[in-house]
Amino acid sequence: MKALNIYAGPKAMAHIAAHGLKPEHIGVIPAAAGGPKGLILGPLDRFLFGEWLPQSTQPIDLVGASIGAWRMATACLNKPVQGFDRLSHDYIHQDYKVPEGQKRPSASQVSDEFGKSLNAFYGGRIGEVLNNPRYRLHVVTSRGKHILHREHPLLTPLGYAGAYLCNAVQRKAMGAWLERVVFSSRGELPFDTADFATQHMALNDRNFMAALQASCSIPFVLQAVHDIPDAPTGAYWDGGITDYHLHLNYNGLAKSPLVLYPHFQKAVVPGWLDKALKWRHKATTFLDNTIVLAPNPEWVKTLPNGKLPDRSDFVTYASEFEGRVKVWQTAVRASEQMAEEFSDWLASPNLAALHPL
Repeated sequence: MKALNIYAGPKAMAHIAAHGLKPEHIGVIPAAAGGPKGLILGPLDRFLFGEWLPQSTQPIDLVGASIGAWRMATACLNKPVQGFDRLSHDYIHQDYKVPEGQKRPSASQVSDEFGKSLNAFYGGRIGEVLNNPRYRLHVVTSRGKHILHREHPLLTPLGYAGAYLCNAVQRKAMGAWLERVVFSSRGELPFDTADFATQHMALNDRNFMAALQASCSIPFVLQAVHDIPDAPTGAYWDGGITDYHLHLNYNGLAKSPLVLYPHFQKAVVPGWLDKALKWRHKATTFLDNTIVLAPNPEWVKTLPNGKLPDRSDFVTYASEFEGRVKVWQTAVRASEQMAEEFSDWLASPNLAALHPL
């Protein structure tokens, strides 16, 4: 069964019809939040950054939130293929021991252990990421405002309830509670920020680890990261809250014409709080020049448990660590088919195989 679906916005479709798809056409690569779902993109990441994109030389902006930020920071390492192999191994083998008398590990425990993992992964290598001569990294975080300015056992849930209600009325209204803060290794942002309250900060040696951990800090699962160096004070959470799938206005701001988006589904959902708001899952003009590489939903049904890896597996396999590892490894190995199919399509681009985004 075919594993990969390729979707394209109208401008991207016209570009491919006229020029095909070459690595020098790519100006931006977004990488979504989504936890373990991002594991199935590992083979595509290894192909893109290890084989295909090195055939060109243009600068490329890498925009990531949560696991997507971890993936894109890994792409900036001197040896990205080995980095992606390690990322997959380390993520799959996360094992948070549940203390006696508790149903799940505490947010402080998960934050402490995750922070140690990031330090082990990037320790001594931050310079490789920040000084990559070609890739410009943009790490998306969500900074709390008003009662979300500091994490609090009572006020934080109330603040997120307020954010949810405002977002349900209008996405921009959520900016009263949370703002997008993007940390960039260098350069301007490759997307317009008129859609949502945004601050743009420099990513440097002092704040790299804190910004990356903040981008991955799911509320109530991990603790917020407070007072990131060289950035506004306050509590910072997962970048997926404001920008779950990075549904951003990339049109005209990238140096090269196309956005290439390895994703785990067709829909590019704007924010984490939009997951239940199906009317916000449709493509907009923001994605006109975007190509989405996503798994065929029918192929997904052939994976273990008939789905992509996700955070519910931590609960399902709470007492079966090896069982979860096996299931996730099986899904990752199966997803190599997506990379193989994309490589084959690039060798002989077939417009009939493209789906409208």
